[in-house]
Amino acid sequence: MDIILCHTTADFDTLGAAVGVTRLSPGSRIVLAGGCHPGVRQFLALHRDEYPLIERRSVNPDRIRSVTVVDTQQRDRLGKTAEWLDLPVPISVWDHHPHVHSDIPATETHIEALGATTTAIVEQLRLGLNPHPNEAILNVAEATVMALGIHVDTGSLTFDHTTPRDAIALAWLMEQGASLSVIAEYIEPGLSPRLQDLLTTALDTLHTETIQGHPVSTVLLETPEYIAGLSSVAAQIMEITDTEALLLGNRYPIKGSDEHRLVVIGRSRISGTNLQTLFTPWGGGGHPRASSVSLRLTDPIVTFQEILEDFKKQIPHQPVARELMSSPVRTIRPETTIHEAQRILLRYGHSGLSVVNETGTLVGVICRRDLDIALHHGLGHAPVKGYMSSTVRTIAPDTPLPEIEDLMVTFDIGRLPVLFEGSLQGIVTRTDVLRQLHQDSGIGSKSNLTTGSPPYCPLPREVASLLSSRLAPQLLTLLNRAAQLAEERGWHLYLVGGAVRDILWAIYHQEGSSGFKLVGTEESGKEPAGDRPPLLLTDIDLVVDGFDSRADDAAGVELAEQLQKLYPTARLDIHGQFQTAALLWHKDPELDSLWVDIATARTEFYPYPAANPEVEASSIRQDLYRRDFTLNALAVRLTGPNRRGEILDFFGGWLDLQGGQIRVLHANSFIEDPTRIYRAVRFAVRLGFEIEAQTQGYIRLAMESGVYLRSPELTRRVPALETRLKNELKYILQAPYWQRALQLLDSFDALRCIHPSLKLDRDLWQQLRSVDRWIRQIQGTVNGAESPLKTLPESWQIRLELLIAHLEPQWRGEVAQNLQMSTESIERLEQLGTAAIAVMPVRETSRPSEVVRLLSPYDRTLLMAIAVMSPKALRRRIWQYVHHWMNVKPLLNGNDLKALGYKPGPQFKTILDSLLAATLDGEIQSRSDAEAYLGQYFPRDSIQQP
Repeated sequence: MDIILCHTTADFDTLGAAVGVTRLSPGSRIVLAGGCHPGVRQFLALHRDEYPLIERRSVNPDRIRSVTVVDTQQRDRLGKTAEWLDLPVPISVWDHHPHVHSDIPATETHIEALGATTTAIVEQLRLGLNPHPNEAILNVAEATVMALGIHVDTGSLTFDHTTPRDAIALAWLMEQGASLSVIAEYIEPGLSPRLQDLLTTALDTLHTETIQGHPVSTVLLETPEYIAGLSSVAAQIMEITDTEALLLGNRYPIKGSDEHRLVVIGRSRISGTNLQTLFTPWGGGGHPRASSVSLRLTDPIVTFQEILEDFKKQIPHQPVARELMSSPVRTIRPETTIHEAQRILLRYGHSGLSVVNETGTLVGVICRRDLDIALHHGLGHAPVKGYMSSTVRTIAPDTPLPEIEDLMVTFDIGRLPVLFEGSLQGIVTRTDVLRQLHQDSGIGSKSNLTTGSPPYCPLPREVASLLSSRLAPQLLTLLNRAAQLAEERGWHLYLVGGAVRDILWAIYHQEGSSGFKLVGTEESGKEPAGDRPPLLLTDIDLVVDGFDSRADDAAGVELAEQLQKLYPTARLDIHGQFQTAALLWHKDPELDSLWVDIATARTEFYPYPAANPEVEASSIRQDLYRRDFTLNALAVRLTGPNRRGEILDFFGGWLDLQGGQIRVLHANSFIEDPTRIYRAVRFAVRLGFEIEAQTQGYIRLAMESGVYLRSPELTRRVPALETRLKNELKYILQAPYWQRALQLLDSFDALRCIHPSLKLDRDLWQQLRSVDRWIRQIQGTVNGAESPLKTLPESWQIRLELLIAHLEPQWRGEVAQNLQMSTESIERLEQLGTAAIAVMPVRETSRPSEVVRLLSPYDRTLLMAIAVMSPKALRRRIWQYVHHWMNVKPLLNGNDLKALGYKPGPQFKTILDSLLAATLDGEIQSRSDAEAYLGQYFPRDSIQQP
């Protein structure tokens, strides 16, 4: 099988190039690596069957004979299909970006500076496959999609990178029969200079008002005559403004008459409105979302206002299914077994599953109760088609909330699939409806707090103004730019996790009526509310969520790449495995040191305890559901003109934040990831919170289950007990509250995650406190004294080594390796036992020189560990060595010896070592003493000269 790979978020150029390659290599099959641009998705919805497209899961890698990659040279843009690049088969690459670094091991490349990759394919087709120039070698569907590729990537031959070869290729495709009407449907022509002037005027005079939460804009242009192409002006206004509906009027005089012509062009993205219905009574028409009307009137202004008022009446008052549903929907086939369906429910935490056939058409629904009954009767091997409900009530994306409620109550339905043109778009559950009802009636209402029925988040639904008042301006600008980029791609963007927690905590946690305090930080005070300093966060998490399935696995990565173009000084790191990207600033003049993680909304599943999770694209609701604690499952929406600043709090996170408690989201959370125990403790101690009682029970249950034991399967890694655990230990052990955190961890027996035998007993506790004093002394912080001994590992690393050193010698090196500690740390821990024995004679000697001789082979960190674990006499000797004797130097050096007439040679070391020993032991106290010592023990005449 010959495979052609299109990059993730496929555009028309990669699709057109891939179609062209199928003619260069007959029998090839096209695989979309993951997701499409909205236009491509709409195009394929109608024309998919005209091209040899197959799904990735349908490909058997063992049968692949060759791989062709089009319109990219980078593996990370190929999603999971990049695995096929490692097969021992020929690989060809076609691209039009010659200066891009390629990491694809291609055996053949076709890379030229053209406006579109499709152009290079067209040239090969023209030269190599057409023995009869007057005959078409492409069908209409092939020529059309290839022409679309060139049109879109060259801006219809207007972009700067367009070449004459692109124009020639496009002309040839027209000869091959490319459909101009289809092309016109999927590309948007540029504006003429006259229309550009009108666009400027329209933007300057645009009037926008908010109706039922939706911004609606109007503008009435006056021109001396009819202007063609105003629909393009309307489209541009809709694209570059936040408006959701537009009525653009054009008034011009009718020659020879007192009347005027009024042309009204309507555009609307508001669910429930219908412009066709609006304009039909006036003699106009079109589509529900795009219509126009032309009228001959004596008073156009009055009529224009009447049309606007009629449109306002169309705007619905209630939320619709599109706003409530969860998407994408987990589906199964009718042939799926009962046992497998139950496993899927377990994996995703659903209470039911939608059943679709091979074409994706919904054919049934099966709930958990049906599966449980079938399993009870031993029918786990049977297909679900025999037990599913085939009579399915469905709703449309614009089904209003009251109708959804009526369906659920009347037919006792717990979930309603959302269909659009026969395609399953999402699902609305009872939980979604109840949440919306609570949200509408309870947000911002304090009365609910006393009735025993608190809302999910007793805050104003939109906190955009509050965020604006508390965030540093440069951060707010960054978030607004990211939101704009997401909106341009039809995506929603959310600020999630710790940043939301800290912002809300800083805004709402007050002392008295005028002060505020951010618990767990060094910043606290009594500033008046208006004088509070802006928050400059250092760690921000953003999540991209598609609406109607418009965001794919690469959405977060694409958004990060586009944002970096606006901030070129930021470093971009991409982690394809987890569908995330990060932008990092270091000591930036505006943003200082900032880390911004951008991820596609995803869900995760732990295949076994303490594993790395398996992740896949999902919805924002499921993304928040996968998180650890309720106060980290808060989100603020950054996109949408009428929903920007909306708080998402599905799990009562604000109430827990307000009540000062850490509450876990899932009963098995600590079994799936034991490092969450450490996170719970860290947040509790840092914020001054209590760990909620049931959460404490889950922690103890996890520890009793033996989750800290490494798997007996040698091939199975446990990342939660390796790097992830080390990172959590680092956060704790470098913080000022490390002692309280360790004590709380030990109260849960959680130190056994490091090793089953580790316990914070009295000896270890004294050793940790003692080494802390050593660290402060060596770093020169005791009594303000400045110490020259500053070359130590970081304090958290010293403390961690001491924790491991408390284990039996045979476990120390292995535990350090499991935690992936540095080579130096591992070596110190492995030689700790033998070194401790080797230095034991130190406590018996009274000569400092002998102490230095015995201790000098070992570094200070190792000696500190030995000291705090040793009897007082040895500890005192090591202290004296570290703080005094190891820094003593001979009173004479090699230059002094040469000046005294000694010839350089191996004997210099012997002389200097002897001088040092005499100095340490007090036999030499001055330079004259040192010279006299040389004359007595190393006279020049007795030294063998080289």
